[in-house]
Formats: sequence, C-alpha cells, structure tokens
Amino acid sequence: MIDLCGREGRCLNQRQIPILVEELKRLPPGVIPEPAAEEIRRLAAVVVEGQHLYLWFCGD
Repeated sequence: MIDLCGREGRCLNQRQIPILVEELKRLPPGVIPEPAAEEIRRLAAVVVEGQHLYLWFCGD
C-alpha cells in the first residue's frame, strides 16, 4: 500500500486494531519507546470507538 506521501505505509481498520494492541504487548521492552507505544494505543482506541476510521502508519 502506498501512503499519501508516496512511500510504503500500512492502514489498519477497526477489526485489525485488537491484533495490533496484542502485538504491542508482546514486544520486548525498548523496541518501541513507551511514549510512542502509548500514542499508538490511544489512537487505536479512537479507531475502535469510532466509525469509518483507520489507523495509518506512513513511511519507514
């Protein structure tokens, strides 16, 4: 998938978010800085609670 910037990216829908959240829990400490992981969890909750929302990861 190509993101809006023309680079490869990922788009997750409401049904995929629980898988992402579980995978975040299984990562070894320090792989993703905690502030970044917390922001991912926050945005994931917004997607799950809304309708027609997606979580995009753009770039490298």
